[in-house]
Amino acid sequence: MAEKQNSLIKEIRRSDGATVVVLAGDVDLHHSPELHAELVELAGERPPRLLLDLAEVPYMDSSGVGTLVEVFRRVSSYKGKMVLFGLNDRVRSVFEITKLDRFFTICETEEQAAET
Repeated sequence: MAEKQNSLIKEIRRSDGATVVVLAGDVDLHHSPELHAELVELAGERPPRLLLDLAEVPYMDSSGVGTLVEVFRRVSSYKGKMVLFGLNDRVRSVFEITKLDRFFTICETEEQAAET
């Protein structure tokens, strides 16, 4: 996948059956369509575990959450596992308010996410 200048994906690492995607920047209506396309492409590779590092995501709106829900469904459809980690309080609260913290597996660190 070619890196794009305005992509929210800062880094992609693959190891031990897991694909770690490091996101950086606001996941909002302006950026969600491109992020959706990139994550759907990654999910198409059917990684056993897709771990999303959100430590460098200061803000996420409902379109960003919708993008992650859609990718989660795709990963779940082939029995893969998607885990979010490194959420700041502001981003975590978006998941708590929408009750999606019960839907997603959310961990503090990459190490915890890798063990799920």
